[in-house]
Amino acid sequence: MTYSNPQSKQISNRNYLTATGFKFILAKYPKIDFLSNSVQIPSVNLGVAVQSTYLKDIPVPGDKLTYDEFTLEFLVDEEMENYLTIHNWIRGLGYPESVKEYADLIFNDPITPGVFNAFSGEANASLLVYNSNYNPITEIRFQGLFPVSLSAVGFDARDTQSSYITATATFKYTIYDIIKL
Repeated sequence: MTYSNPQSKQISNRNYLTATGFKFILAKYPKIDFLSNSVQIPSVNLGVAVQSTYLKDIPVPGDKLTYDEFTLEFLVDEEMENYLTIHNWIRGLGYPESVKEYADLIFNDPITPGVFNAFSGEANASLLVYNSNYNPITEIRFQGLFPVSLSAVGFDARDTQSSYITATATFKYTIYDIIKL
């Protein structure tokens, strides 16, 4: 007969995760990562199949995962470089005026400039999660990330205090992996 230690079933670190302990990294466009204001690790859902029986239908685990969109809220810098980077990325993917905008996006890829790559419109990104001592503990790696929406930027001359402009970008991606560091 084997006995398990009851202490081994308890969590070892009783410190709480802080809401400010994160950093978003996008190697392809480094100008948008340092002013991240708010992010959420997207939810993941497993589909459910139904096994029919003569008494009751029984839910069983399905075979497809669905991931929610990744949303990033960021402070817009004074030159609007981070906002324009995402704006131009979306514009290049959608080529609203000409196919040249897409070609410029592909051939001006900061990672592989001048090389045609059908996936140049996509990027890999990481969300680092820090512990209470601000040491990285987990990395969430997004694969095939690309923007699908960018919020409006609002100005208000009636604002008497110096408040900073934020914008929200929403991304789709293929999958994300959670890596314990």
